[in-house]
Amino acid sequence: MRVKNFEAWDYVVFAGLFVISSGIGVFFAIKERKKTTSREFLVGGRQMSFGPVALSLTASFMSAVTVLGTPAEVYRFGASFFLFLISYVFVVFFTSELFLPVFYRSGITSTYEYLQLRFNKPVRYAATIIYIVQTILYTGVVVYAPALALNQVTGFNLWASVFATGIVCTFYCSLGGLKAVVWTDAFQMVVMIVGFLTVLIQGSNHVGGFNNVLEKAGNGSRLHIVDFDVDPLRRHTFWTITIGGTFTWLGVYGVNQSTIQRCISCKTEKHAKLALYFNLLGLWIIVACAVFSGLIMYSHFKDCDPWTSGVISAPDQLMPYFVMEIFATMPGLPGLFVACAFSGTLSTVAASINALATVTFEDFVKSCFPHLSDKLSTWISKGLCILFGIMCTSMAVVASLMGSVVQAPGIVSQERAITGSFQRNLASVCYGVSIWKLIMGALGGLLTGITLSFWVAIGSFIYPAPESKTLPLPLSTEHCVELNITTTVAPQISSRPVLADTWYSLSYLYFSAVGCLGCIAAGIIISFLTGKQRGKDIDPLLIRPVCNLFCFWSKKYKTLCWCGVQHDRETEQDYLDSGSAWKQGVESGLQNGLKQDTLAQIPGYNPKEKSYSNSVPEKTTYF
Repeated sequence: MRVKNFEAWDYVVFAGLFVISSGIGVFFAIKERKKTTSREFLVGGRQMSFGPVALSLTASFMSAVTVLGTPAEVYRFGASFFLFLISYVFVVFFTSELFLPVFYRSGITSTYEYLQLRFNKPVRYAATIIYIVQTILYTGVVVYAPALALNQVTGFNLWASVFATGIVCTFYCSLGGLKAVVWTDAFQMVVMIVGFLTVLIQGSNHVGGFNNVLEKAGNGSRLHIVDFDVDPLRRHTFWTITIGGTFTWLGVYGVNQSTIQRCISCKTEKHAKLALYFNLLGLWIIVACAVFSGLIMYSHFKDCDPWTSGVISAPDQLMPYFVMEIFATMPGLPGLFVACAFSGTLSTVAASINALATVTFEDFVKSCFPHLSDKLSTWISKGLCILFGIMCTSMAVVASLMGSVVQAPGIVSQERAITGSFQRNLASVCYGVSIWKLIMGALGGLLTGITLSFWVAIGSFIYPAPESKTLPLPLSTEHCVELNITTTVAPQISSRPVLADTWYSLSYLYFSAVGCLGCIAAGIIISFLTGKQRGKDIDPLLIRPVCNLFCFWSKKYKTLCWCGVQHDRETEQDYLDSGSAWKQGVESGLQNGLKQDTLAQIPGYNPKEKSYSNSVPEKTTYF
């Protein structure tokens, strides 16, 4: 492989990303030094505005996987990735209208507090532990895989970038808390957009203009976007992306601690919803940039594909290799692109560290030690940030021992499989089986969903789907210069198990849907066997009446779909205005849903304005 090394200016530009990110952490550490409560540190005092939160949401979930992997996917499979713009609309709408109102009005800090309110402590702790393990694993891959791809093409030091990422993220997370994370993400989002724009402008100039790009992409079948084939084994079709993509990303957005934590940090529910909808615009921009980068990259390499010719060893190296070629005579711009990629990594890692510290503090530390002082709570929160920063960085080292596994399937599908499966199962537990008696049903459904989704995901890694289902588009090496490159051919497996061409070949976008449906089915079956819970015994504010969205024309049908939950006894707003709320510190009232006579008002929540007061003292007891 030909490695094109960075020059001095590239390192200067790249280092600037880390210096500015660290500086933001120092700034907020100084600015907020007098606000020594875990509430300020973990959720910004619930006084954030929608602008920076929207940028933070986009940056956190558009990782380096998007910067490197999505253009490579478009290069190999075409521009059907554009259809994700549709699934993102559904995801943001359902998150803002279905999940957010319940979480925001509850006054919770950890999303898993809901599981104790709705079910019981074992369900909450089980979900928290699984989330911690899943997030550490995911973060390790997100740090290592892009760093490896960049190292193999640009010569950028692998371990220097991995440890620098871990150290810098841990530094500003532990110093400035959520405010530092949000504002650093906002800066990194700007870097990502600038990096993409430089690639789009210079790349299109290299291939003779944007019209030429579209012409070559069209001739290469890269512009065939909509395919209505209903076969669930096909990698990308209209149905797999719009339906499977919605399931996957709704799990990532709807109940993910990182998303909800940023939303509840907003000063009003309106700001939280605006953050989500403006974040949708950011998602569209980033995905559009990534797709067009892939089309430009194909136009550039149309007659000499560097992957099949052996110049690079994995598809995820295509984008950095392309950048090193088009910016060969422009020092500093390759460094800007690498900064763009690492902006996605930094924002994702920082979001993970902050979320891990929050759920650990809220779900374990506060439950065991409910009377901690504000100062001690803040120091423990900072210590947890440091601990999880070390653990996530260490996981990247562990990922290096699985180098071939990390690279083989492509980091886009791998990231979707890792992030979507558990979170969508949790969403199923929260809402899919919420009208039944749930202690056994919820745990059984959660474990069933996770088992199914990880079974199919791991099977697909070991036995990749045949090309007849993934349908990679043709790549040419007709005009390549012969290079003295030795390529290694992977050993061919003579026989594949029966499930390899069916179950394991399922589109990666359906992995979360499999887990979700399995969770709901198992939860309902177990709940029927153990006995249903009466709907009238469930507090209506613990369940968002989804039927109101679909049966708005008939009160009769809405009531039928409520399954006995008393949403009709008062409107939700009247219920809040009366001074009631569904979170309080009595353990007996949390076991199977809170009863009407045990409700207490959430401190600091104004039900009329749907906002939180900044003057409310830190709560010192939970459950």
